[in-house]
Amino acid sequence: MATAEGSPFPWRGGELWFALAAPVHDDPEVRHGVARIHHFHRIGGRFEHLGATFPMDFTPGSREWSGCAVTDGQDVTLYFTATGARGEVAPSFLQRIFAATAQLQDSVEAFSDWSEPVEVVRPDGVVYMDEHEATGRIGEIKAFRDPGFCRTSTGVDCLLFTASSAEGRDSHNGVIGCAVRDGEGMFRIQAPLVEAVGTNNELERPHLIEHAGRCYLFWSTQAFAFAPGIDAPTGLYGAVADDLFGPWRLLNGHGLVLANPETEPFQCYSWWVLPDLSVGGFVDYWGIKDALAREKPEGRRHFGGTFAPFLQLQLDGDVATLADGYA
Repeated sequence: MATAEGSPFPWRGGELWFALAAPVHDDPEVRHGVARIHHFHRIGGRFEHLGATFPMDFTPGSREWSGCAVTDGQDVTLYFTATGARGEVAPSFLQRIFAATAQLQDSVEAFSDWSEPVEVVRPDGVVYMDEHEATGRIGEIKAFRDPGFCRTSTGVDCLLFTASSAEGRDSHNGVIGCAVRDGEGMFRIQAPLVEAVGTNNELERPHLIEHAGRCYLFWSTQAFAFAPGIDAPTGLYGAVADDLFGPWRLLNGHGLVLANPETEPFQCYSWWVLPDLSVGGFVDYWGIKDALAREKPEGRRHFGGTFAPFLQLQLDGDVATLADGYA
């Protein structure tokens, strides 16, 4: 949970964090079909699980996917992805972006009752694909998800999201979408900030920070989301611009900010850069190098499913590196 400018908001001697969670299954990949948003108390370097954030069957989807939480110290607005449709028999990949609000409480309950979820932005079918409900393999489905809120230093409220281009209907047509809040409080669709038509299918969990007078845009993607013939690793990628609307330049000349080591290509994912340049992430599969091993029972036992140790970035203009001691 953060302020509108992106800094973690202090709560009960620590911070409130949100993450997807799912019941334990023999196959960890089942989590994508049953995930829900949970909240955690980060205090003393540890994460204490507090429970599911929304009541069961509260949101319009059959499960919830990623988003972000913003607070002014009194109210909390949670932007999230409602995936599938409530009550559906077979999980679909319909993705819609909603927001709900509650009062922040100084108790372990954390929130008052949530307001009814409201759909805050929709794909238009012209710039952003509105056909993403079909079943399919993870990494190949089309997207409209992962809302990330940011208020720029110039006072612009924007909502970034993972989307698929309606103009470039390639098998790999990922974009980072943007909507800006107007004078009536509504988010209005803008052109994508970054597009990867012909290059990559999923630019996931986009988020923006401002540092040293520049805007830095970050996202995560996986090796298998790149088009055939492109040998690029699972990692955190980024771009830099002088303001929200660009033009954007890929960090380090190629976009890659950090990647899993070659000996541990699946160990971490879903990175999030905070304004102090610390980087959180998610432990995926550790201790295996072969992608096929994840599909075997012994490989599935290597699933982490928890917060990863934090890293620290350094930013210098168009260059992003890990700080000393984090290599």
